[in-house]
Amino acid sequence: MSAEVSEPPDYITPAVRAIIGAEAPPIEAPHAVEASEVRRFHQALMDASPRFWDPEAAARYGGPVAPIGFPVHAMRRMEDAPDPLDALQAGDHDGVDRRLRPGLPEVQVPLQRLVNGGYAYELFRYAHPGERIRLRSRYVDIYQRNGRTGPMIFVVIEDTYETVRGEPLLRSTNTIILR
Repeated sequence: MSAEVSEPPDYITPAVRAIIGAEAPPIEAPHAVEASEVRRFHQALMDASPRFWDPEAAARYGGPVAPIGFPVHAMRRMEDAPDPLDALQAGDHDGVDRRLRPGLPEVQVPLQRLVNGGYAYELFRYAHPGERIRLRSRYVDIYQRNGRTGPMIFVVIEDTYETVRGEPLLRSTNTIILR
């Protein structure tokens, strides 16, 4: 007697397919890059390079700069924004926001677990104290693969960090796996 193997459901519905390419409205960091934040950031990285604090050593960059990954850190929630942990008080909230980035539509699939599938970075230039940073996010791709434990949805998001003048600083591509 052979066991009948059923095909897993296809979660890439027309509604899910329709959000591929969706872009969030640009989000501006709550304040400009501050020298004190740069100091704390490079100390946390344990990188004592003088390019982060010494104008003479940083002359080739046009003055002191923030570490290359700083733009991601600059995108914190605004002071008056609701605390996302407050949503945990709702009895039916599972702790996962299926929008995955502010301003992007929800990825509507019935899978409960979320796994970070990794990041890839493209670095353009350092941010300088005093510059304001803006984030643009978009869904690059959403696709399904079927594994031993069942279907997995891969959501690929591109985040572009730039100055408010449109000068690129950093681009990250994040793959999120829903299982």
